[in-house]
Amino acid sequence: MPLSDDQPHTRTRLPVAEQSSYQPNGRQARPVRTLLTVLVVVTLLVLAISVANRGKADPDPAAPPSADRAAASAAPGGAGPAPSGEQPVSTTSNGIANGFPHTDQGAQSAAANYAVAIGSADMFRTEARHTIVATIADPAALAGLQGRLDQGFSAETAARFGVDAQGKAPKGLTFVSRTIPIGTKSDGYSAESAKVQVWCNGLFGLAGEKSTKPVSQDWFTLTLDLRWTGSDWKLTDFSRASGPAPVPADQQAATAEEITGAVQQFGGFRYAR
Repeated sequence: MPLSDDQPHTRTRLPVAEQSSYQPNGRQARPVRTLLTVLVVVTLLVLAISVANRGKADPDPAAPPSADRAAASAAPGGAGPAPSGEQPVSTTSNGIANGFPHTDQGAQSAAANYAVAIGSADMFRTEARHTIVATIADPAALAGLQGRLDQGFSAETAARFGVDAQGKAPKGLTFVSRTIPIGTKSDGYSAESAKVQVWCNGLFGLAGEKSTKPVSQDWFTLTLDLRWTGSDWKLTDFSRASGPAPVPADQQAATAEEITGAVQQFGGFRYAR
């Protein structure tokens, strides 16, 4: 019958230089058994954690973690406010976002999208302009806004931009009129009305080899007055102010071909905050 490790043994200790490298197999097994025990315990812990987590509901992928929200609201002020807010609206009317939340951020989202609409090349075409204004305007303010914008996008204005009275560019050229919101700021909010400032960069001009009005950029701020109509935010009035404009970069301008390609290939966005 083999002896257990707990029973006494008689051993002969040799001088260090004369000790044999051989050790009994029984003494070698203890580290191996210890390692196997540790591995078994770790495996059981991993399995237990997996089983515990399996019953938990997955977080909503559309909702940012609460820690992220807190970090966004507490972002350092040196570079301005961090992006934040509601998920973008998913519905449109005549290509313009609608169905904005009845909140301050919903009003800011509406203002950003309406700024894009009234700064688009479609505003130079009478029928398209009337459709845009009817889509974004408060019905009570529609007639006044329509008349004002018809005057603002007159044939004389079109001629200054190098297009005809219906916004058509000369043959071989592409007319560019785009408004890009940089950010929004609430300038007064209530459940019935809101005033929102939208800081914008605009691209305007004719893209093409023989253009006498090459595409250039302009910085401006639109202030939009909105009213809650019971189902959405709608435009009642707006104004435009120049700037603030950053220092122009020391950057080589693109060729006419590159600008034309970019305008035709790069689409715009719907905006929400």
